[in-house]
Amino acid sequence: MIEEARAGELIREKIAGEDFSCVAAKTALRRETIVHRHFGPLAAAATTAALHSELAGFARNKDDIDPLLASFVASFEPAAAPPPAAESDEQVPTVEEEFERLLWEQLQALHELDIASSAWSALVDPDPESPRFGFSVAGHPFFVVGLHPGSSRLTRRFPLPTLVFNSHVQFEQLKERGTYQRIQREVRIREVALQGSINPNLSDFGEVSEARQYSGLAAPADWRCPFQPRVRHMAEKGGTR
Repeated sequence: MIEEARAGELIREKIAGEDFSCVAAKTALRRETIVHRHFGPLAAAATTAALHSELAGFARNKDDIDPLLASFVASFEPAAAPPPAAESDEQVPTVEEEFERLLWEQLQALHELDIASSAWSALVDPDPESPRFGFSVAGHPFFVVGLHPGSSRLTRRFPLPTLVFNSHVQFEQLKERGTYQRIQREVRIREVALQGSINPNLSDFGEVSEARQYSGLAAPADWRCPFQPRVRHMAEKGGTR
């Protein structure tokens, strides 16, 4: 078992390190506006309720932490290593494919729990094929960033399975100030310096679905998101922020 304090230390070391390109996260680390919680294994049934409670609380209180640069970081216990696979013609999923599967299982479970009490945020679309897709918890829109030990992207390589929930509301406020564009340029410059290229899935909100970016896996052109929303777009019903 990993202690929450130790997981927090690893996260701070990662963000502060040279192999982490997100300058906004580095600023949030200096401001101490990153909220971290550690949970059981990613996508385990017992994990979802605790994760939902903590994330919903963060969504309600985010502006009290910092209206522009507050993020919720959820780290998870590493899953037990699977037994060696028997010889078979069936293709064994890669580490990145397995993480992507667990990421979407966890987000699906969060959504199933969340719809009992909250509408989908009106600022984003629940359809994962929509160019305006964004994840929603407690009526608040989030962009999700996955990190794990087997990531091919150095910035996303981290000892523990981890999901970072960044507020779309903050993105819009930073865009209005002209700050978001500067941050984006700096991140991409750092990515090229670090790895020789930017993540091929990167795009701006409204161009293509951001779902392709969540796990960090370079998704093929025919990739389809496994997420199944149980709600329609709530804009006409005045979804909450």
